[in-house]
Amino acid sequence: MLNLRAALARAYVRVVGAVREPSWLLFDVFLPLMGIAAYIYYYRALGADPSFEGFVVLGGAMTAFWLNVLWGMAAQFFWEKEVGNLQLFMVSPMSRMALLAGMALGGMFSSTIRALSTLVLGILIFQVQMVIPDPVSLILVFFITMAAIYGMGMMFSSLFLLYGRDAWNISNLLQEPIYLVSGFYFPVKELGFWVSAAASLIPITLGLDAMRQLLFGAVSNGLLPVSYEIALLTIQAGAFIIFAKISLDHMEERGRREGRLTLRWQ
Repeated sequence: MLNLRAALARAYVRVVGAVREPSWLLFDVFLPLMGIAAYIYYYRALGADPSFEGFVVLGGAMTAFWLNVLWGMAAQFFWEKEVGNLQLFMVSPMSRMALLAGMALGGMFSSTIRALSTLVLGILIFQVQMVIPDPVSLILVFFITMAAIYGMGMMFSSLFLLYGRDAWNISNLLQEPIYLVSGFYFPVKELGFWVSAAASLIPITLGLDAMRQLLFGAVSNGLLPVSYEIALLTIQAGAFIIFAKISLDHMEERGRREGRLTLRWQ
């Protein structure tokens, strides 16, 4: 019950913070549409199948969750340390996993608003056609993908703190390459087998590929059958959550033993 209350309290802060700053809505909803519009007009200029426009809208919507995982989850402990809140979290009688779960729930609120807005506006403005023949499978894929990427965010939260600004700089460096290799705006299979296989270690790759297959059928040029991708995402979700627990325990143990939470004094 204590951990549940801690998770809900941390989620509450993020939900209320998003509501109290309505100007964020402009940046989270309308500005991402500009990037999506660029890809859509590019595909139209090439005379590509209209389904590719749907790929772009779906990928643009999912970037909201990915960015929330990268900056709102993975980097959170690092920023809490910078502003002086981390010691309060570490001495509180609660699980650090509960704290991160609350961050995930709260972050999903604003991310869902941005993702739904991107989908709705993309469909209305660009007349993108999406058919959902199997909504149950689509919802299942979405929630398993969320569990996997937020589990990865939990794992990276302690690693970001452990490595400090080095991890922060690396995440900045890899943000755009991850957009490429994960196939946010095109079928990832086009990158070739080995690149696609390596990119599949990032859960958003398999999640996007499975959702595209469910929405657009054979045109999506799927990497693997949807059932295989669901199984792999389930394994990744469990593995990342386990690794998150291990890395958080290691971080706490280092703090007790050495009096610091990073690999070197910063």
